[in-house]
Amino acid sequence: MPVQSAALSGEASLPAAMQAAQVGDAAAYRALLRDCVPVISAMARAKGVQGAALDDVVQDTLLTLHQARATYDPARPFLPWLRAITQRRAVDALRRKGRRPKEVHEPLAYEARADAGPMPGDDLERRERAAILAAAVAHLPEGQREAIEHIALCELSLDETSTLTGRTKGALKVNFHRGLKALRVSLSSRKEGTDV
Repeated sequence: MPVQSAALSGEASLPAAMQAAQVGDAAAYRALLRDCVPVISAMARAKGVQGAALDDVVQDTLLTLHQARATYDPARPFLPWLRAITQRRAVDALRRKGRRPKEVHEPLAYEARADAGPMPGDDLERRERAAILAAAVAHLPEGQREAIEHIALCELSLDETSTLTGRTKGALKVNFHRGLKALRVSLSSRKEGTDV
């Protein structure tokens, strides 16, 4: 019974400590945070939070309490306000835990699952597309070809490309956009000509 009465006296002092903390009493604020830890833990455990997640909920709740301390109205009860914050942080923790994939031992699941790797022929198709693109880029005028090769294919910046080619950034931009437009026309006409 003495432990319970000590806990009650600690809980009863929370509203006064919060009110003192709101007006700048640092010692009362430290005492408030210290006394809130077991209360928050009990509230989070009641929501089903366990293990390391319990510590996370306590820390998140204390952080939220710190950020929202100015919104507490001393005319209202403190524990329901703290409980609302704790319950929200506990629900957040339970949601995060629920989103984690759970390992399940089910041999048939491995056999029936499709392979996530590349499909047969993907490499060949990728090489064909790269060859078609390279041929289309090669047919562009020199300025457009250089802009496309350096900016799009080699992923160089305008400054780097300007230094490499000796062209101004403005000229590179114009050539790049004209080159893209020409490639779109060239590649779309090629696609229309196939019987796919």
